[in-house]
Amino acid sequence: MNITARKSLAAVGIGAMSLLGVAACSDDSGTDTTDTTTMETTQETMQETNTAATGTAAPAAGPVGPGCADYVAANPSGPSSVEELANQPVAEAAGNVPILTTLTQAVSGQLNPDVNLVETLNGGEFTVFAPVDDAFAALPPETVQTLQTDSALLTDILTYHVVPGELAPADVVGTQTTVQGGTVEVSGEGDMLMVNDANVICGGIETENATVYLIDGVLQPQ
Repeated sequence: MNITARKSLAAVGIGAMSLLGVAACSDDSGTDTTDTTTMETTQETMQETNTAATGTAAPAAGPVGPGCADYVAANPSGPSSVEELANQPVAEAAGNVPILTTLTQAVSGQLNPDVNLVETLNGGEFTVFAPVDDAFAALPPETVQTLQTDSALLTDILTYHVVPGELAPADVVGTQTTVQGGTVEVSGEGDMLMVNDANVICGGIETENATVYLIDGVLQPQ
């Protein structure tokens, strides 16, 4: 996969370097009841916020970003192509994007069996800021190990990358409130967009129920 200035695809991991201190100090002794409650609350929140945002999105003008041409050239047809992704629910589409394997593992219970957001993500309309595999490559092993057992922290990080409602590139710039409850700041214009400190590689990719922005960094919940 030839996305602009990326390193080789990396091992499983999710989180942010700035979260290492928090992750290392996290208490791994949470009960199954707490994890279950966290997941149920997250799913309810995503469904409620999505309902409020449904119907507010403007039609997309097409993907933007310095890596779009490379992605289209590398995936001209088949389930990974921009055209085919538009017919797939977002969690399925993520699994078909070659540079989103790590994120796919994180949202589908493969990283932490107590965190599976597939049904929830496929059940509403969202804008998803999706860190590519290279964004996870430099994460320390300690972060990965913590997220494999800390369901609340993993859920917090994942939902910070999701905004209710579909936002096209023309509408996404500004302060956006995430499902996690914090906000992200989208800045820039044209092919040069940023989400907090992460660059948009290719954004405005349509799936059946979401608009996806491939980004080169993992966002830190606020």
